[in-house]
Amino acid sequence: MPGGLTTDDHGGVHDPSRPSASLALDRADSAESLPRLGGMARPDGVVIVSERFWAFAGTDGSLRTGEMPAPPRALRHVPLVRGLVRLGASVSPLFRRSGVARPRERWLLAAAVLAPFLFVFLPERLSLVAGIAVTVGLVAWMLRGRTLNLHGAEHRAIAAAEARTLGSTWRGDARPSRFSPRCGTNFAALVLPVTFAFERLWVLPTAVFTPVAVTLVSLALTMELWQLVQGSKRRVAKVFLVPGLALQRLTTREPALEETRVALTALAAVLELERVH
Repeated sequence: MPGGLTTDDHGGVHDPSRPSASLALDRADSAESLPRLGGMARPDGVVIVSERFWAFAGTDGSLRTGEMPAPPRALRHVPLVRGLVRLGASVSPLFRRSGVARPRERWLLAAAVLAPFLFVFLPERLSLVAGIAVTVGLVAWMLRGRTLNLHGAEHRAIAAAEARTLGSTWRGDARPSRFSPRCGTNFAALVLPVTFAFERLWVLPTAVFTPVAVTLVSLALTMELWQLVQGSKRRVAKVFLVPGLALQRLTTREPALEETRVALTALAAVLELERVH
C-alpha cells in the first residue's frame, strides 16, 4: 500500500517493515503537539489535510498522499486576499492532476464553479433559475454515495486527534462527535447571508464584472469572519456557527466503525508525513 502505512485490521496487506495506522495513531496520542487538520469526504473515501500534506484513504483500502500547495508568503498576511488563497488551497487535492478526483470530475467541478460567473450575461430571472439548478446539482453531486457517512467519519477522526483519543477511536472504544465547528458546511452557512448583505451594500456603479466582484469579495469577507470566529474564545462568537452546526444534521450521518477507520487511515498518513518531514 502506498504512503508508508498499512491497515492491518482494515482490509489492507500487513507489512511488518511499515507502521500500521493503529500504531501511528497510538503514537500521535502521546505527541506533544499535532498539526491543524482539515478534510473533506468523498463518495469513496476521505481526504485529510494539514498545511503541508494531504492523504486520501479509499473505502477499497487504497491510500494516496501528496503535498499541499505553498502559497506565496507575502499573500498569507494580506487581508481578504489571504482568505481566497486559503480557500483555493483547501480544494487543491480535488483539482490537482495527481489528486483524488478523476479528470472528468475535475472538469465537472470546474464548470460548476465557473458557471455562476457566466450567468451575468443572462436575463436576471433566467440567471436565478440557472444558479439554483447548478447549486442543487453541485450539492447532489458532492453528497452522492456514502459521502454523508464518510463526512461524519472525517469529523470524528479530526475530533479524535484534537482530544487525543485516536487509538481508542480506531478500536471503537471512543466515539467523538460527528459534528465539527470547523466544517465547510459552517462556512457555506456564513457565505449566504454575507453575500446577500454585500449585494445590498454595493455602492459602486453596476458593471459586467460586478457579480464576479461581489462573489469574490463576499468569499474573502466570509473567510475573514470565519477565521475570527474560529480564533475567538468568546461564546458570543460561536453564535455564528449555530446555523452550520444545525445544517450538519443533514450533511452528515453517523458513521460505522469501518467508515471511521477510513478517515483515521488518511489522518494517520498525514501525521506520519508530518513526523518524518
